[in-house]
Amino acid sequence: MNNNIIGLDKEQSLQLTNKLNLLLADYQILYMNVRGFHWNIKGRDFYELHTKFEEIYNNLIDKVDEIAERILTLEGAPSHGYSRYLEQSELKEVLNVTDGKTALGNILESYQILLIKQRDILTAAGDLGDEGTASLMSDYISEQEKETWMMASYLK
Repeated sequence: MNNNIIGLDKEQSLQLTNKLNLLLADYQILYMNVRGFHWNIKGRDFYELHTKFEEIYNNLIDKVDEIAERILTLEGAPSHGYSRYLEQSELKEVLNVTDGKTALGNILESYQILLIKQRDILTAAGDLGDEGTASLMSDYISEQEKETWMMASYLK
């Protein structure tokens, strides 16, 4: 039997953990970007956006932990270290943004990338019969689709 401790094919699980590690890197970079937006935001929407960015980065850090723990559950090793995240992430570091529209635009672009990757992971998890990962991705997708709609509406 070539299954891991939760009964899934080891090789397919390894391929899935590779995708999850790339997603983890994206989440870590987005987390730090939003943290910076929270710290540096200025202007008439300061109070509203300062609070919103804190809500977003708290949500992101929870997801970082969930993704890393899912990788471990699949018997993989989560990447760690910002030098690795910067190498692996499709998202780029964003520094010294003080404008709310620019910050929200960056988050929207980042969510678009995350949504594509999460849908790919959802499909791969479904093919593997990995309900745990599929459920996690499904929850993230639903939440980020709504956030995307709300942020896009705010920016109009």
